[in-house]
Amino acid sequence: MDSHHGAVTLQINLAPTDLPHARHILPHQLRQLAASVDEVLLVLDLHRSKGHRFAAAWEERRPGMEALLAELCARYPRAKVREVDYSPATASAMAERFFGGRPVPLKDSRGGPYYSYMYGLHAAAHDHVFHLDADILLGGGSPTWVSEAVRLLASRPEILYCAPHPGPPAADGRLRIHLRGGIEPAPSVPSGFLMRRFSTRVFLMDRRRLLERLVPLKRKLAPPIHLLRALRAGNPPYREPENILTRAMEREDLRRLDFLGQSPGLWSLHPKWRSKEFYDALPEIIRRVETGDMPEAQRGDDDLNDSLVDWTSARAALRQRKP
Repeated sequence: MDSHHGAVTLQINLAPTDLPHARHILPHQLRQLAASVDEVLLVLDLHRSKGHRFAAAWEERRPGMEALLAELCARYPRAKVREVDYSPATASAMAERFFGGRPVPLKDSRGGPYYSYMYGLHAAAHDHVFHLDADILLGGGSPTWVSEAVRLLASRPEILYCAPHPGPPAADGRLRIHLRGGIEPAPSVPSGFLMRRFSTRVFLMDRRRLLERLVPLKRKLAPPIHLLRALRAGNPPYREPENILTRAMEREDLRRLDFLGQSPGLWSLHPKWRSKEFYDALPEIIRRVETGDMPEAQRGDDDLNDSLVDWTSARAALRQRKP
């Protein structure tokens, strides 16, 4: 990328609990994208969530996470670590920038990230921000996708952000995913799809468009059953960021554009769960993603499915946790 108008920050959110998958996935993400961006911003959140899902083994894994980040910064000159800044001055600046002066929630009602997502957008050196969660896998390896996305954003004011194609592309071009509000083929963008729902998993946006079109954002309380769970767990009472951003997109009639791009393209996969089988299989899954060795059942699906990993134990654990 050039160092002026089209410069891009690759921004990845991390927390100590992410270490078991981040030790494999973070190097993979940088192999796929670091050469295509001008800054790599590794945002480390050290404000521990409540509850098991987002707070597991926080202190035990922190030294390993810090060592991993130091090793990657030594390997990639454009990479740097920034701890999420919860100081009053920064919290006030973020409140003014994104929420019209109202405080940014520290977490959502589940204990999931909220303030740290907004901080990643706030701290990026460049207005074009390519955000990834720490568990996103990327296939295709296109060296041009980032610059293609920047050009598309510049030419399409109705698009809030771009994202890689959802899952490895299927031969017939269809998607197996289902989103509220539906999916529409994107005119004039091959293997492109327009969607109405915001996802905080992966996006490349022009921060200026967010600030000009959607700010001030409006915090929203979680549904009553989630409020009760949040109170019991000690979490804030607010809906997750992707919910308020989806509502803001709807108000402004904006869309997201997921597209594959010029060959070999770029596509994403997301593991919904965690299990011993997943961690054991992860190095081989990454190898298959990077080489494009995808089973037919995975094509068109952006959630890592049973064709690549046995999720039996993860589903069983999920059923046991549900009330």
